[in-house]
Amino acid sequence: MNPLILSVGLVASLLTAQAASLLLKEGWIFTASGPIQTNASILIRDGRIEKIGTGLTDTADAVVELKGQRVFPGLIAPTTVLGLLEIDALRATRDTTEVGDYSADVSAWIAVNPDSELIPVARANGYTHAHVIPAGGTVSGFSGLIQLDGWTIEDLAVEKQVALHLHWPGFGLDTTPRPPGKEGGPSLEDQVRDRDRKLREIDSFFTEAAAYAEAKKAARDGFRIVPAWEAMLPVVRKERPLWIHANETRAIRSAAEWSVRRGFKAVIAGGRDAWREAGYLAEHRIPVAYEHVFTQPIRDTDPYDVHYSAPAVLSKAGVLVAFSEGTDQFGASNIRNIPYSAAQARAFGLPYDEAVRGLTLNAARMLGVADRVGSLEPGKDATLVVTDGDILDLKSQVRRMWIRGREVNLSSRHTRLYEKYRKRPSPQPAPPGGR
Repeated sequence: MNPLILSVGLVASLLTAQAASLLLKEGWIFTASGPIQTNASILIRDGRIEKIGTGLTDTADAVVELKGQRVFPGLIAPTTVLGLLEIDALRATRDTTEVGDYSADVSAWIAVNPDSELIPVARANGYTHAHVIPAGGTVSGFSGLIQLDGWTIEDLAVEKQVALHLHWPGFGLDTTPRPPGKEGGPSLEDQVRDRDRKLREIDSFFTEAAAYAEAKKAARDGFRIVPAWEAMLPVVRKERPLWIHANETRAIRSAAEWSVRRGFKAVIAGGRDAWREAGYLAEHRIPVAYEHVFTQPIRDTDPYDVHYSAPAVLSKAGVLVAFSEGTDQFGASNIRNIPYSAAQARAFGLPYDEAVRGLTLNAARMLGVADRVGSLEPGKDATLVVTDGDILDLKSQVRRMWIRGREVNLSSRHTRLYEKYRKRPSPQPAPPGGR
């Protein structure tokens, strides 16, 4: 047999192997769903958590001595284009947007690049899952949830159809004065008419989708299938939620009221000014995937810390909050920085437990996978990270990671470059005399 084939096969078998049972022994366990457990252990069997507690004496195929290190659930990025965008300046590495304003039949998960260099970078700071969403247009399509470990996109896909994404029209108007005799942009009246037209188009689109669903339900034979309307059925039937991307106060209120009237299960993504509508969002149980902790204040009347404290305002009102980086040109590469958004919100009034849940369990709840991931509980997937300090501390390092019971390598482009240049030759001193 060719020795190259033999070596490749051996490497593959080693990478896919995992212990049938594993005991993580005596560390700080941050369950996210309950109190912190000190000097506790976790027993993992067949990729799932079997037991959590102090004094576990069960035998296991492998034992890891935590020695007081901290264990957190794997972190979840709730809005991202990870795997769809590599380098924003290179068109060939961008696959985030489809042509057209209404593309309900688009599925983002299938376009993810499993070999993206940004996946290991996100993993290195504790991220085990990412909610990959399509961008562009008004109705941009369905998002998918991926785990950040696997050879192919089928390996990565956890949920192929999580939610439909709707980009709500902005309510802000361009009030820039126009010099006399100079041709400017659209007037205020034209801007309002354009916004109202877009709102009517959205409502009409969902009305037609509901009519299609009713017609299909009543039809017997010979019903003509329309792919675009077929894609809308899970939302119209309330089987999948609707994630509405909005940031400005009036847009958020308008989108929330529309979703309540329609009876949709909605999530506000972006949510820059969501704190201003915290009472309404809490009353109607509309969560917020918050992307703006480090965004500068928009209004000159806002205090400097308006976005630092926004998660605390929302949480205090009873709104479910998760932290994210968004889908802009640096959204995929900056996933690793999301824990620092939670840390900043913690420093400005958000309770510690809620800050941790904003990175884990709250995101899982929004995505409908809280029965599997997001917290450390018996019966759930053994998806967790071991750190040498608090996950909210900039100085802490993620030391080890398991996804569904399988340990994942934490090397990345960053660590490879670090090792390369750490070992570079030192410059030689100049000889006497200058030459």
